[in-house]
Amino acid sequence: MIFSNKIFKVIFPFHSRCLPAGWVGICLWQIILSGCVSLEYNVGTHQRDIIFYSTEKEISLGENLAKKISSSFKFSSHPYYIERINRIGKRIVEVCDRKEIRYYFYVIEEDKKNAFSIPGGYVYVYKGLMDILNDEELSFVIAHEVAHIVSRHAIKKLQAVLGSNILIIASASTEDFRFAKGVSLALAQIFAGYSQKDEFCADELGVKYMQRAGFNPKVALEVLEKLYQEDKKNIRSFPYLRTHPFTAERKRYIKEVLGLSLDVEDYINF
Repeated sequence: MIFSNKIFKVIFPFHSRCLPAGWVGICLWQIILSGCVSLEYNVGTHQRDIIFYSTEKEISLGENLAKKISSSFKFSSHPYYIERINRIGKRIVEVCDRKEIRYYFYVIEEDKKNAFSIPGGYVYVYKGLMDILNDEELSFVIAHEVAHIVSRHAIKKLQAVLGSNILIIASASTEDFRFAKGVSLALAQIFAGYSQKDEFCADELGVKYMQRAGFNPKVALEVLEKLYQEDKKNIRSFPYLRTHPFTAERKRYIKEVLGLSLDVEDYINF
C-alpha cells in the first residue's frame, strides 16, 4: 500500500495549517469521561483491545470513506475482474472470523500492483495486481486485506492517531467542512500504512483463511517472491511492498506459521 503525493492531493486536499488545534491526537480525558471506552475481544488478534468506536460507527465511517474513494478512482466494470474478485472474496469471507459486517470487493482500473482495505468491510485491488496473479495467489492478497478488517487494524490506528472527535465527525451523515476534513484525514492515515506488527498479523490470518477456504497457503510465499522480483525491475519501490516489512521477514514468518522448514535466505532481509 502506498501513500503517494498524487493520492495525498486527492484524498487529503486540506493544508495542515487549516486544521483546528487539538484535532490531531487523542483527547484522552474526553474519551474517558464520555464513558465510550470498552474492552473488547478482537477475533483477529485474540486479544482484548481498548475500543471507543463501535461496529455501527465503523460501518458508517466505511461508507463515507468508500464514497470518497469511488469519487477519486475509476472502478473496473469488466465482468471477468468483477466475477473473479467476488468469487475469491466470497470464499475468504465465508471462513473469516468476523461476520457481523458485510464485505465489498472492487477492482481499481489502474496498472498499479497494489491492494488496500478500509474499515467497514471494503477491499480494493488494482487491476495491475490481478493481471500478474492467478486465483490461488490472488486469494492471499484478498485474505490479507480481509484480515486487516477482521483485526480492526485501521480503526485502532485511527483511534491512536486521530482520536474520537474526528472519527465521529468522519462517520457523520453531513457534508459540512469538518466532515470533509474528517474523511480526508482518516483516509490519509489508512493510506500511510500499518505497523509491521499489524502486517505480520494480516499475513498470519491471511494464510489461515486461505487454508480454510481450500486454497494452498504455501502459495503466499510465491506471491511475496513474485512481487519482490517485480519490484526489482523498477527504479522506484513496488507499491505493495513499500509499506510492508522486508519480504524475507514476511516469508520467514509465514513459514513459521505453516510449520515449514527455514532456509538460510530466510534470514537475509531484502
